[in-house]
Amino acid sequence: MVTPMLKQLLGDPRPFFEQLARGLQEHGLPLALGPMDHICYRAESNDQYLELRQALATEGDCLVEGMIAGRPIITFRLHQPLAGPFGPVPCLELAAPKPGKTHLHGLEHGEIVVPELEQLLRDYPAVPFDTRGLAQHPPELTLALAPYQLKFHLQSLADTIAAEIARNEVVPVPADYFRC
Repeated sequence: MVTPMLKQLLGDPRPFFEQLARGLQEHGLPLALGPMDHICYRAESNDQYLELRQALATEGDCLVEGMIAGRPIITFRLHQPLAGPFGPVPCLELAAPKPGKTHLHGLEHGEIVVPELEQLLRDYPAVPFDTRGLAQHPPELTLALAPYQLKFHLQSLADTIAAEIARNEVVPVPADYFRC
């Protein structure tokens, strides 16, 4: 289920979910690898990010907003999870554009929580996972499904955020970040 407000703000997520599901199946991966804990929407501009951030606050509770990879990202726990082929999706991540880069706006990726990343690689050796993210914290695998991506993690984004907050690791958005 998509609330009318979310559909108005983000568009219909069904084609996005369907393309991710089709991509998994084309690579021989089952839809039941694990729960999809969030999807990410990339804003086209800082102005769009600010508008969406304000509007999305009516659709969910902010878990955190901080600087990640040089730009603000905010995560909402939705009041009504999104329904899709991966089960209910409880969170939505909104990413501002990276400075100096041109981005298309819209849904960009979904993330699935799996018990073990290395086991996923062993079970599906023919799948072209991008393994560069295994060295980062938290580790991840990525599967490109142009124009989207599926990412695989060991814990939900909400749990990762809670741990980062507890360890005081969230980098705040500078007060003057959005000034012209």
